[in-house]
Amino acid sequence: MTDATSMGYTPGERKLVAVSAVLGYGLDFYNLIVLAFLMPVIQKSIGITLPQVGLVVAMTLAGSVVGGILFGWMGDRWGRKNALMFTLVLLSGGAILSACAWDFWSLLFFRFVAGVGVGGEWGAGMVLFNEVWDRNRRGFGSAIVQAASSIGLILAALVVTWALQTFTPDTAWRAALLVGALPIILMFAVRRGMPESRLWTEFHALEAAGKLPEEKKRERSPLIEIMTGPSLKYFVCGTIVAGGYIINYQSISVFMPGLMIRGLGATQNNLLGVTLFTAVIAAVGMLISGYLSDAWGRRKAIIVSTLVGVCGVLAIYATGATKFPGEIFGWSTMWAFALWSLGQGSIGQFGPWFAELYPVELRSTAASTIFTMGRLVGAIAPYLVPVLAETMGLLNGMMLALVGSAISLLFTLTLPETAGRRFDVIESKDVADNVASAA
Repeated sequence: MTDATSMGYTPGERKLVAVSAVLGYGLDFYNLIVLAFLMPVIQKSIGITLPQVGLVVAMTLAGSVVGGILFGWMGDRWGRKNALMFTLVLLSGGAILSACAWDFWSLLFFRFVAGVGVGGEWGAGMVLFNEVWDRNRRGFGSAIVQAASSIGLILAALVVTWALQTFTPDTAWRAALLVGALPIILMFAVRRGMPESRLWTEFHALEAAGKLPEEKKRERSPLIEIMTGPSLKYFVCGTIVAGGYIINYQSISVFMPGLMIRGLGATQNNLLGVTLFTAVIAAVGMLISGYLSDAWGRRKAIIVSTLVGVCGVLAIYATGATKFPGEIFGWSTMWAFALWSLGQGSIGQFGPWFAELYPVELRSTAASTIFTMGRLVGAIAPYLVPVLAETMGLLNGMMLALVGSAISLLFTLTLPETAGRRFDVIESKDVADNVASAA
């Protein structure tokens, strides 16, 4: 069979795919996180209640779940590149329409549209990247793509600060949302020039010619196939690994700003400095995890990153009563937060690991659906932490992060090691067979 690394991608084609993935994920994260910075202003501007704010955030998440499953499936049926172009239309349209929202219902619907685009971006984009990239460097390459989330976070913090200082509050939030759509013009140009996955193209050429093996001809929809045989184990365990990570991430990231400002005396400007610094540290952690993933394997890299994050959570607990001393770099709580941020590199390895668990005709559906369902599992944290905080205090409630980390670590041990696996056009659904045949 034909290995993806010998399918003749030019250096220019690989660069276009890489640029598309980095820009796409950075814009995705910008459009997700910018709403968190803007919701207090939006709430006053269009007169929505706090429960309605929660519904807007929840609807964005619901859209991302729909988009992750829909465009993952589309990436397998219609092609990775076509799926990515459609996500771009929805993401840009949703961002622009959200900036024009006039009341609660319009904002709710427009954020759902944007959420669908955001959810679809990760699966098809990450799979295409891993099918094009050097199989021995997928871990580090995927870490670079994931590290773009830090760029999105930094950009959101800077744009919101600029907008609020430059415009009236009603105009500022609209301008910040529009900024999330403007760079998408560049993305259209990049994606028009990048190649389709040749693995996918060759598989579907064989399918159209009736030359697939009989077991492949009998396969049903990818959404059904990933729920059968060995694929089901990979789906369930992968979802729990990702879900445990998201529980950890949401338990700290969502509530750390409130702890620092309301509990420990930091100002909004202090928080901006902490956010920028820890975003850079998180990107460094992702790159380190990517390097370890290619050198030691996906499982070991995720275990190391998760344990560093656990140390960060424990450090946050130990320093969580330390008042802000007047300067962020002299604040032990900030350094504990930075240590936790350094341990967030696991997420950069979900892309290659989940992609390597499945054959080409199921890969986009599987990787995207696993990650999307993991997000859905992790969404329990923003609701459960406040419940725990009512009886235990906020800092104790945030320790739900340790439960998430423990779950992720445990189920990491259940998935096979796949680092460096060769991708063939025709493969078994059992990744153990695929790894053995590539050895």
